[in-house]
Amino acid sequence: MAVKLRLTRKGAKRKPFYRIVAADSQAPRDGRFLEIVGTYDPNRDPAAVVLHDDKLQYWLEQGAQPTATVANLIKKARKAAPETSV
Repeated sequence: MAVKLRLTRKGAKRKPFYRIVAADSQAPRDGRFLEIVGTYDPNRDPAAVVLHDDKLQYWLEQGAQPTATVANLIKKARKAAPETSV
């Protein structure tokens, strides 16, 4: 079973809201998934991306491949997150 990190669409017509999920690559876009890893809301200004870092890291370690869109969202979210150094 190949696992992908991808978006599933939620929300009303013309008001999309997306969940970032770990799902089997054979499953339909809005079908079964294994776990919710984060959310993406393009309706906000700027667009809001919320990631559950522990879940995301777990799936990446297990070999899950993010889609191009999800990879860009992860990259932008990590870049926007404030760095904490001790």
